[in-house]
Amino acid sequence: MLANTNTSLSNNDKAKNRKKGMSDVCMAQGLLKDAFPPRRYGKVESAFYEAHKYISRRVHKQFTLRRVRSIWEGTARRIDSEEMEALKAALIEEHLREQRELRTRLASLDEKIAAFDAGMAGETLAQGRR
Repeated sequence: MLANTNTSLSNNDKAKNRKKGMSDVCMAQGLLKDAFPPRRYGKVESAFYEAHKYISRRVHKQFTLRRVRSIWEGTARRIDSEEMEALKAALIEEHLREQRELRTRLASLDEKIAAFDAGMAGETLAQGRR
């Protein structure tokens, strides 16, 4: 047998020239964790169930709880474009929900501060009249 002494194949490896980027599975894992945070749902299993409900309505194929878990853990082999789009939409909805909650909380705090300031102003007026 002839020994292959051509080493140019190892020097021109495709992996060397390939851009290093985030894989779809890793991106989907991040989107899923951000769109369905366990702190909002109380525990991870509840977040899985909500993710399953949300995504299964938006994809044409059968989407199972096992699929949600594999995406969450980063063990899925591939991510379909429908799943990725559903995850992006879920993230947008989560951000909008969080924004509404923050605005409501800020409005509540503004009311409390205004009531406190009004109370303090009333006390200073009452002290000035004495």
